[in-house]
Amino acid sequence: MKRVFSLRDLLLGLVTALFVISAAVVLVLHFRPLYRLDVDLLGIPALSGLPKEEILQNYDALIDYNSLFGPSSLEFPTLAMSETGRIHFEEVKRVFLFFEIACIVSGALLVLGLVLRRPRRAGSWLLLAGILTLGIPAALGILIALNWERVFVLFHRIVFRNDYWIFDAATDPVITILPDTFFLHCALGILLLVVLGSAVCFAAYFLSRRKNGKEKPFK
Repeated sequence: MKRVFSLRDLLLGLVTALFVISAAVVLVLHFRPLYRLDVDLLGIPALSGLPKEEILQNYDALIDYNSLFGPSSLEFPTLAMSETGRIHFEEVKRVFLFFEIACIVSGALLVLGLVLRRPRRAGSWLLLAGILTLGIPAALGILIALNWERVFVLFHRIVFRNDYWIFDAATDPVITILPDTFFLHCALGILLLVVLGSAVCFAAYFLSRRKNGKEKPFK
């Protein structure tokens, strides 16, 4: 019985899928224009009672803190923060760093795999990467469409081992500038980029097959 994918194709496909997903997460979470758009679109100044300039300053401080080479401690320019809030943001930073490091490592492994791989063979690993990458947004997209709020709560319960993510606006006013709808837009942005990444993998696979027309698709 012939193998559908070689071990090398399996590994390269998995690495590619990890890179696409982690890159999508990193790009969206650090794409500040999305938040700037939502500040006006969602009426965050009215929700928080803060001027737009002050909202953006505090948001920028939060994103800077969650960056790989950002500051080691979080200090909001104008907002108070409780001890449980500080602990939660430390946990959030670990999630950010996980995806940032995963993006760098998987990207490096992908480049290495492409260098070592025989270029004349059809890119069967691209087909696998496209399938793996597409499966995740398909499942998440269905869940989000069914009940975004439940997905949002479930995500926090899985990722965090405490309830510090349930903020009190009186002690952690930052929650007033981070409405749930903004996180929904982030999730949709990530799904869109992942789908685009999957489409690129499929397109590259079929172009590779066309270029190597005499080669069997699953060799």
